[in-house]
Parts: sequence; C-alpha cells; structure tokens
Amino acid sequence: MKKRRLNNREESILSLLKKFDFMTRDQLNRYFHLGSKRNTNRVISALSDYLIHVRDGHHFIYYLNANGRAYVDCNKIRKKGSHVEHTIMRNEFYLFYSCPHDWRNEVKVSDGKATIICDALFTKSLRYHFLEVDHTQPMSENRMKIARYKELHGNGLLAQKLEHFPTIVWLTTSELRRNQLQEACRELPLTKVYTINEIK
Repeated sequence: MKKRRLNNREESILSLLKKFDFMTRDQLNRYFHLGSKRNTNRVISALSDYLIHVRDGHHFIYYLNANGRAYVDCNKIRKKGSHVEHTIMRNEFYLFYSCPHDWRNEVKVSDGKATIICDALFTKSLRYHFLEVDHTQPMSENRMKIARYKELHGNGLLAQKLEHFPTIVWLTTSELRRNQLQEACRELPLTKVYTINEIK
C-alpha cells in the first residue's frame, strides 16, 4: 500500500529525531507546541509507520525505525539500551536552554595537545558552552573528564582560538552529585551544574 505524503510538521518530527536520537512524548509536545495529550497522541500515532516507541516508567520514548530513517536519509540505527536515558537528559537540557540554533551533539574538541568529546556544544550570549551529562557513570570517570578540561584550559590554546574559554555545563541527577561536580570543577573559570529535577 502506498504511504501518504507527510506534512511539514510530520517531516519536522522525523528530522528532529534524526538529530536527537530519542525523545519522549512530552519533549515532542513541548518542541512542537502540540497542546493536549490527546492531540499529541494523535499527531505521533499518525507517524506509526516511521517510529518505534518504548515505555520507560511513565514516559513513552520515540525513535526512528527503518522507514523513518529512509525518509530523512539517516544512516544511524538507534537501539534501545542504557544510553537512552542519557540521551533523554541531554535533549531535556536542549529544551531548557530554549533550543540553541547552533546546538551540536557529541563534538570532538581539541587544541592539538588535549582532546575531549563533549555531549553537546552550543553558544549562548556569544559564549561557547560545552554540555556534559552525568547520568550513571562513576564520579571517577567524570573527574577524569574534568582533568582533560583543566588541561585544555591550562594550555591556553582553546581560549586563544575562541577568544574565551567555554563555559562547562553539567546536568546531573542529584544534589550530592552536583556538589561533587562543583568541587571537582573549582579550578575551571566558569562552570554551571544543574540537576534534572530543576530544569523540568
């Protein structure tokens, strides 16, 4: 059976999922201003030929199936796993920061001496920001990443290239972890640490 032609909003939903991998029903509702839960369900159900959905607690999470990937020319195959909640947290921050127009996910940053891959890179108020999502990884792993940021800062080359050293933004899961991250980042010039509960 021939599939119907999708409208602009439906194509935009598929394109957004191409960029952001996994999104909850609530996140799609807020991004596209879909209104009531009933209307949101109606809009998303119309895309059932292009999406996979899974339930995680009280949330429905959506991602592209083979038809959806083909429609938006996407080669990346998403699979449900432990990384999904990490991605959902990252996307929650994207919405919280009013959807920065230059947002890029998983960006490799290097000054030629030190290298790091941040969860997202974006600008706000003419300053670069690096986002790091702390979901379930050990704090020792976070401290290792912070040490690489300190190396980038100490080298001075990144700040010279960008005309400032970027703001390091962390999104974490609890007040305890926020305090641990703030302590670990004390030697960096500008950091912000949010918990997931305060941005929802």
